[in-house]
Amino acid sequence: MNEPRRASGEMDQLIDRYQNMVYGLALARTNSSADADDVFQEVFLACFRSGKIFRDEEHRKAWLLRTTVNISRRYTASTWRRKTVPLSEQADIPVLFREPEENLVWEAVQKLEENYRLPIYLFYFQELSTEEIAKALGIRPGAVRMRLSRGRDMLREMLKGDFFDE
Repeated sequence: MNEPRRASGEMDQLIDRYQNMVYGLALARTNSSADADDVFQEVFLACFRSGKIFRDEEHRKAWLLRTTVNISRRYTASTWRRKTVPLSEQADIPVLFREPEENLVWEAVQKLEENYRLPIYLFYFQELSTEEIAKALGIRPGAVRMRLSRGRDMLREMLKGDFFDE
Protein backbone atom coordinates (compact mmCIF):
# COMPACT_ATOMS: atom_id res chain seq x y z
CA MET A 1 0.00 0.00 0.00
CA ASN A 2 2.87 2.43 0.66
CA GLU A 3 4.60 1.62 -2.64
CA PRO A 4 2.21 3.58 -4.95
CA ARG A 5 2.16 6.53 -2.54
CA ARG A 6 5.98 6.59 -2.39
CA ALA A 7 6.22 6.31 -6.19
CA SER A 8 3.74 9.17 -6.49
CA GLY A 9 5.83 11.33 -4.16
CA GLU A 10 8.97 10.57 -6.15
CA MET A 11 7.18 11.49 -9.39
CA ASP A 12 6.01 14.76 -7.84
CA GLN A 13 9.61 15.60 -6.97
CA LEU A 14 10.80 14.60 -10.43
CA ILE A 15 8.15 16.77 -12.09
CA ASP A 16 8.95 19.71 -9.81
CA ARG A 17 12.62 19.44 -10.68
CA TYR A 18 12.35 18.97 -14.45
CA GLN A 19 9.00 20.46 -15.48
CA ASN A 20 10.46 23.66 -16.96
CA MET A 21 13.11 21.76 -18.90
CA VAL A 22 10.67 19.21 -20.37
CA TYR A 23 7.90 21.70 -21.14
CA GLY A 24 10.29 24.28 -22.58
CA LEU A 25 11.95 21.74 -24.85
CA ALA A 26 8.57 20.40 -25.96
CA LEU A 27 7.40 23.95 -26.69
CA ALA A 28 10.58 24.75 -28.61
CA ARG A 29 10.20 21.51 -30.58
CA THR A 30 6.46 21.63 -31.35
CA ASN A 31 5.90 25.41 -31.42
CA SER A 32 2.49 24.81 -29.82
CA SER A 33 1.55 25.08 -26.15
CA ALA A 34 -1.24 22.50 -26.58
CA ASP A 35 1.19 19.97 -28.08
CA ALA A 36 3.81 20.85 -25.47
CA ASP A 37 1.25 20.07 -22.74
CA ASP A 38 0.60 16.67 -24.33
CA VAL A 39 4.30 15.91 -24.73
CA PHE A 40 4.93 16.95 -21.12
CA GLN A 41 2.32 14.49 -19.87
CA GLU A 42 3.56 11.67 -22.08
CA VAL A 43 7.19 12.14 -21.02
CA PHE A 44 6.44 11.88 -17.31
CA LEU A 45 3.95 9.07 -17.86
CA ALA A 46 6.62 7.17 -19.82
CA CYS A 47 9.08 7.75 -16.99
CA PHE A 48 6.58 6.49 -14.42
CA ARG A 49 5.64 3.43 -16.46
CA SER A 50 9.21 2.51 -17.34
CA GLY A 51 10.23 1.93 -13.73
CA LYS A 52 13.73 2.74 -14.97
CA ILE A 53 16.51 2.97 -12.41
CA PHE A 54 18.95 5.76 -13.24
CA ARG A 55 22.66 5.73 -12.38
CA ASP A 56 22.56 9.36 -11.29
CA GLU A 57 20.78 12.67 -11.92
CA GLU A 58 22.73 13.33 -15.13
CA HIS A 59 21.51 9.99 -16.52
CA ARG A 60 17.91 10.81 -15.51
CA LYS A 61 18.18 14.29 -17.08
CA ALA A 62 19.63 12.88 -20.31
CA TRP A 63 16.84 10.28 -20.47
CA LEU A 64 14.17 12.95 -19.97
CA LEU A 65 15.72 15.18 -22.66
CA ARG A 66 15.97 12.34 -25.17
CA THR A 67 12.44 11.11 -24.41
CA THR A 68 11.08 14.66 -24.79
CA VAL A 69 12.80 15.02 -28.17
CA ASN A 70 11.48 11.64 -29.34
CA ILE A 71 7.89 12.21 -28.23
CA SER A 72 7.93 15.75 -29.64
CA ARG A 73 9.21 14.37 -32.93
CA ARG A 74 6.29 11.94 -33.01
CA TYR A 75 3.86 14.84 -32.51
CA THR A 76 5.38 17.06 -35.19
CA ALA A 77 5.67 14.20 -37.69
CA SER A 78 2.16 12.80 -37.27
CA THR A 79 -0.01 12.65 -40.37
CA TRP A 80 -2.96 14.03 -38.40
CA ARG A 81 -1.04 17.15 -37.42
CA ARG A 82 0.16 17.80 -40.97
CA LYS A 83 -3.39 17.55 -42.32
CA THR A 84 -5.05 19.76 -39.73
CA VAL A 85 -5.09 23.52 -39.63
CA PRO A 86 -5.18 25.29 -36.27
CA LEU A 87 -8.37 27.24 -35.56
CA SER A 88 -6.30 30.31 -34.94
CA GLU A 89 -2.70 31.16 -34.35
CA GLN A 90 -4.00 33.35 -31.51
CA ALA A 91 -5.48 30.31 -29.75
CA ASP A 92 -2.03 29.40 -28.48
CA ILE A 93 -1.24 31.06 -25.17
CA PRO A 94 1.99 33.01 -25.58
CA VAL A 95 4.93 32.48 -23.27
CA LEU A 96 5.49 35.69 -21.35
CA PHE A 97 8.68 36.74 -19.60
CA ARG A 98 9.17 39.54 -17.08
CA GLU A 99 11.06 41.85 -19.41
CA PRO A 100 9.75 42.94 -22.84
CA GLU A 101 13.20 42.28 -24.34
CA GLU A 102 13.01 38.65 -23.23
CA ASN A 103 9.68 38.31 -25.03
CA LEU A 104 11.23 39.70 -28.23
CA VAL A 105 14.09 37.22 -28.02
CA TRP A 106 11.73 34.28 -27.33
CA GLU A 107 9.54 35.22 -30.32
CA ALA A 108 12.64 35.37 -32.51
CA VAL A 109 13.84 31.98 -31.24
CA GLN A 110 10.42 30.49 -32.03
CA LYS A 111 10.77 31.69 -35.65
CA LEU A 112 14.01 29.77 -36.18
CA GLU A 113 13.96 26.46 -38.01
CA GLU A 114 13.90 23.53 -35.61
CA ASN A 115 17.53 22.58 -36.35
CA TYR A 116 18.60 25.92 -34.90
CA ARG A 117 15.77 26.52 -32.40
CA LEU A 118 16.42 23.39 -30.30
CA PRO A 119 20.15 23.86 -29.74
CA ILE A 120 19.61 27.59 -29.00
CA TYR A 121 16.87 26.74 -26.50
CA LEU A 122 18.86 24.00 -24.78
CA PHE A 123 22.06 26.04 -24.63
CA TYR A 124 20.69 29.40 -23.51
CA PHE A 125 17.45 28.57 -21.73
CA GLN A 126 18.42 25.23 -20.14
CA GLU A 127 22.16 25.96 -19.91
CA LEU A 128 23.21 22.57 -21.27
CA SER A 129 26.68 21.99 -22.66
CA THR A 130 27.19 21.26 -26.34
CA GLU A 131 27.99 17.65 -25.41
CA GLU A 132 24.70 17.28 -23.49
CA ILE A 133 22.79 18.83 -26.37
CA ALA A 134 24.50 16.48 -28.82
CA LYS A 135 23.42 13.46 -26.76
CA ALA A 136 19.84 14.71 -26.44
CA LEU A 137 19.50 15.44 -30.15
CA GLY A 138 21.54 12.48 -31.38
CA ILE A 139 24.07 14.60 -33.29
CA ARG A 140 27.79 15.36 -32.97
CA PRO A 141 28.98 18.17 -30.64
CA GLY A 142 30.56 19.91 -33.66
CA ALA A 143 27.14 19.98 -35.35
CA VAL A 144 25.67 21.54 -32.21
CA ARG A 145 28.32 24.27 -32.20
CA MET A 146 27.70 24.96 -35.89
CA ARG A 147 23.92 25.19 -35.35
CA LEU A 148 24.44 27.49 -32.36
CA SER A 149 26.67 29.76 -34.42
CA ARG A 150 24.26 29.90 -37.36
CA GLY A 151 21.26 30.28 -35.04
CA ARG A 152 22.92 33.23 -33.28
CA ASP A 153 23.60 34.83 -36.67
CA MET A 154 19.94 34.40 -37.65
CA LEU A 155 18.77 35.84 -34.32
CA ARG A 156 21.14 38.79 -34.69
CA GLU A 157 19.62 39.48 -38.12
CA MET A 158 16.02 39.15 -36.82
CA LEU A 159 16.69 41.39 -33.83
CA LYS A 160 18.58 44.04 -35.78
CA GLY A 161 17.27 47.41 -34.70
CA ASP A 162 15.91 46.06 -31.39
CA PHE A 163 19.25 45.09 -29.87
CA PHE A 164 21.87 45.51 -32.57
CA ASP A 165 22.90 48.44 -34.70
CA GLU A 166 21.79 48.13 -38.30
